[in-house]
Amino acid sequence: MSGLGRISHRDISSEIVRRIAERLWEPGALIPGEQALAAEFGCSRATVNRALQDLARSGILERRRKAGTRVSLNPVREARFVIPLVRQEIEAKGAAYGYRLLGCEPVTPDEELRARLGFGKPARMLHVRCLHLADGAPYQYEDRWINLDAVPEAGGVSFSAVSPNEWLVTNAPFSRAEFIFRAAHAGGEEAALLGVPEGGAVFVAERLTWLADKPVTFVRMVHPPSHRVVTEL
Repeated sequence: MSGLGRISHRDISSEIVRRIAERLWEPGALIPGEQALAAEFGCSRATVNRALQDLARSGILERRRKAGTRVSLNPVREARFVIPLVRQEIEAKGAAYGYRLLGCEPVTPDEELRARLGFGKPARMLHVRCLHLADGAPYQYEDRWINLDAVPEAGGVSFSAVSPNEWLVTNAPFSRAEFIFRAAHAGGEEAALLGVPEGGAVFVAERLTWLADKPVTFVRMVHPPSHRVVTEL
């Protein structure tokens, strides 16, 4: 990048995000120090520092005095909307957590989902379906698609013992996310799993995350109609 003229902190931020997205720097990896990055990009340490501070506020990097800067294992967005762990949600209510894997297979997504993810051609994705339980009762049906080009390690995980929700929070950093919350009517499988009448009301949360321009995961989370979402910012 140093041969492209004056380098801004945004240029450096974009390049760092690209390296993380392409797994050149993996989650938890220690990245080069400010002096080394300044020499690489041909800019001042102050410019590098501003880029690193911005990415740290976005939750992509973790900075600790005298310990260096690392790629985040558990990214937290600047608005402090933490990706929730379903296990923790349930245990915080004083209930015992249960988990059941319903299916896990590599599948090519249909045209509608590809369009939503911005894929112009068929992509490699892992389709994982599971049920979260609270004291043995259905709490959340998770229907998730994982982009194996963004998170190739997911292809080697069975998800029989750990949910995709919990695994991705630890292993898949993201730089932006889209959240949708809405009421819907339960389909046949969802109704049977959640113990509600087919066509009955359910609460649906959808989340799509990206790392740079690459989609990481799309998930549809379906809950019984009594479900509530409480968020602190």
